[in-house]
Amino acid sequence: MPIFIPGVELSRRFYEEIVRPLLVEVYPELAYAAALIGPGSEVLGFDSEMSMDHDWGPRLLLFVREEDAGLSEAIDDMLSQRLPATFAGFPVALPLDASGSPLRGMKRPLAGPIQHRVLTMTLRDFGRVQLGYDLAQPLQAADWLTFPAHSLGEIVAGAVYHDDIGELTALREQFAWYPHDVWLYLLACGWQRIGQEEHLMPRAGFMGDELGSALIASRLVRDVMNLCFLMERQYAPYAKWFGTGFQRLRCAGEIYPLLWRAQQAASWQERMDALADAYEVLARMQNALGVSKILPEVASSFYDRPFRVIHGELFAQALREEITEPDVQRIAGRRLIGSLSQWSDSTDIEGIEHERLLRLYE
Repeated sequence: MPIFIPGVELSRRFYEEIVRPLLVEVYPELAYAAALIGPGSEVLGFDSEMSMDHDWGPRLLLFVREEDAGLSEAIDDMLSQRLPATFAGFPVALPLDASGSPLRGMKRPLAGPIQHRVLTMTLRDFGRVQLGYDLAQPLQAADWLTFPAHSLGEIVAGAVYHDDIGELTALREQFAWYPHDVWLYLLACGWQRIGQEEHLMPRAGFMGDELGSALIASRLVRDVMNLCFLMERQYAPYAKWFGTGFQRLRCAGEIYPLLWRAQQAASWQERMDALADAYEVLARMQNALGVSKILPEVASSFYDRPFRVIHGELFAQALREEITEPDVQRIAGRRLIGSLSQWSDSTDIEGIEHERLLRLYE
C-alpha cells in the first residue's frame, strides 16, 4: 500500500505530470479547464488513509467548450490508450463499474485498456449531472432552493488546476454562496424549525418520555448546526461529513461542546439547559450578522411552563421582514419550508429531477 496522498494533491500531480503533457502533444490548440470538483470525500478534503481501501486513485474532470463537445470521446479514448496503469503507486485503471467513479452516470466503455477516471465534458453536462439543472438557463430563486447544499458545496470545493476558458472559474464564483435574499429566507426557515420544536423536547421529557425527548433534541441539534453553516456562509456537507465539517466552523469551539452535552444528556432537564445555552450562542451570532433587527439573546420561559426556549419563530419573522426580492417574498409569504436540504434528508428525493422539485415553490 503506497503512502497516503490527499486526493486533491494526488490529482494535481497526475494532471501536471501526465495528463497535461498528453493534451499539449495531441490537442495543442485545445482550450479547456481541469479540476477536481463534484462528488467525493477528497473534493471536500475529508479523505484519509482509509479512503485508499477501495476505488482509490487519481481522477480529473476536463471541461471543454460547447463547440468542442464532439472531442470529448476522442480525448477520453486517447487517454485510455496513453495513460499509465498506475501513478504514484495508485491505480489509474479501474473496473468500468467501480462504485467510486465520479459522475458515474456519464461513464462509457473506453477504447483502450486503461479504464481511467478522467472525464471530459462541457460545464453544461456537469450541471445536468451535479444539480439536475441546465446552466444555460438563468437562475431563479426557486432554483437555488432545489439544489442540495452538499451538491453546491461540491462545486466550489476541490481545486481547479487549469482554466484558460474562464467558464469554470465564473461558475464557481456564481455558486460561491446563495443570493442575499435567498440566504435570508434559509436563515428564517432554520429559525422557524427551532421555534416549532424547541418547546416539544422538554415537554416530552416532562411526561416521562426520555427517548422521545432525546430524539427531538437530536433534531434540534442538527437544526442548530445547519444554522451555523448558514451563518458562516458555508455549504453543509452530506451526513457522513456533516459533523466533521461542522467542527471546522469558527463557532464550533464554543457551540460544539454544548451540542455534544445535549446529545449525551440522561435527563430532559440537562438536555434543555445544554440546548438553551446553544440557542443563546446562536442568537448572538444571528444578531452579529446585522441583517435583521436585534432580538433577545437570552433564553426565557415558554409561557408559564418550566421550559427554556429562545423563541426561534421571532428570529424567523424578523428575517422574513428583511426580504425584498419579489420572488423570494412570494415564496416566504406562503410558508417557511426552506430548501430541499432543510425539509428532507432522503437521498432518493435529492435525486428527483429539478423541474418536479420546482413545483413546491410555485
